[in-house]
Amino acid sequence: MEKYRIQGGNRLHGEVEISGAKNAAVAIIPAALMVEGVCRIENLPQISDTDTLLLILESLGARVRMINPSTVEIDATHATWSGADYDRMRKIRASYYFVGSMLGRFGVARTTMPGGCNFGVRPIDQHVKGMNALGAEVEVSDYIDARAPGRRLRGSSVYLDKVSVGATMNIMIAAVLAEGRTVIENAAREPHIVDLANFLNSMGADVRGAGTDTIKVRGVERLHGGTYAIIPDQIEAGTYMAATAACGGEVLIRNVIPKHLDCISAKLREMEVIVEEYPESVLVRSTGRLRRANVKTQPYPGFPTDMQPQIGVALAIADGTSVITEGVWDNRYRYINELRKMGAQVQVDGRVAVVEGVKTLTGAGVAACDLRAGAAMVIAGLCAQGVTMVEDIHFIERGYQDLVGKLQNLGADIRIVDEPDEPVRRTAAAG
Repeated sequence: MEKYRIQGGNRLHGEVEISGAKNAAVAIIPAALMVEGVCRIENLPQISDTDTLLLILESLGARVRMINPSTVEIDATHATWSGADYDRMRKIRASYYFVGSMLGRFGVARTTMPGGCNFGVRPIDQHVKGMNALGAEVEVSDYIDARAPGRRLRGSSVYLDKVSVGATMNIMIAAVLAEGRTVIENAAREPHIVDLANFLNSMGADVRGAGTDTIKVRGVERLHGGTYAIIPDQIEAGTYMAATAACGGEVLIRNVIPKHLDCISAKLREMEVIVEEYPESVLVRSTGRLRRANVKTQPYPGFPTDMQPQIGVALAIADGTSVITEGVWDNRYRYINELRKMGAQVQVDGRVAVVEGVKTLTGAGVAACDLRAGAAMVIAGLCAQGVTMVEDIHFIERGYQDLVGKLQNLGADIRIVDEPDEPVRRTAAAG
């Protein structure tokens, strides 16, 4: 089993290029099923989640051609809703976006229940509510089966009981080819929602209001081919920012939209990290011990839940007592048990974690419980004294392109091994 072997204690220096946004790409690829014609997607992150979704598209009859490692052409003109690779669907959370794209284009959908990271109950009730509002009949078991009478959805008003990124995007996808106008209220506002809307509009859709809590979609007859470049990954950028803060050093993080990082930058500055913003990059400089801070995760533009584990590691070695409140998911603290193995002093009560900062962490054998928890364990290993072995790295490679290679370029001592103390098999994650 492949693991990361990390010799901690090195400060990070240099530049790192951020890849395309995972959370945008995993919705845009299923949405491409609705496009009749060649759809060219650029700045595609090279990660296992996007690979899986492209293979699912091929199983539906779409033609998929990689132009280069970050550019793909998809022609779903002759695709269908049936025959999906259900084994792959079960392994990935974003497979539920095929419900919206299948229903939107074909008026019928069949997918598996989604898989992916496990950090608490993540129901799809808001997705189902949205599809019902658009006229679909939905049955949920081990599979999700949905059908629109007359094979076309009808525009309607949908009020989400809870702000949900996934439901907002899925309903938006489904509504693009529906008859009439759809209004999504209490919509999520994350940057990747705006990116999905921009992608759909570039293919001929009429989506307005993305980035606000009310999105209006006027259905069109068809989507046409086109070219679209995915935005930079906010969470990947934030992960390198947190790593620099925890390890010390100075890193220029390129190919970012600084506005998307405001909440992360503000929290790091509160922790006495220097963050300088430029038009398409941020410079992060950490020269002394971090200061305590309180963090509460919230829907955008609040502090992102996907950054909670990474900032948690930085707070674990900060001076003083910090409080983390998880405001999005019921349980995203599974990584805390792993962090305690390295000497962290953290107490968890429900959604609240109290972190007593220690002077240093100590290397240990730990596991990646999920994607962002895995990134947190890597950061912990980088700033710890001694050797850390991180297993279950497949979770990490779901969402980070060439994490090992990028960290090596910053001076980190990290490599992929088969077992502890065995020779290196390769120097960078395949993604």
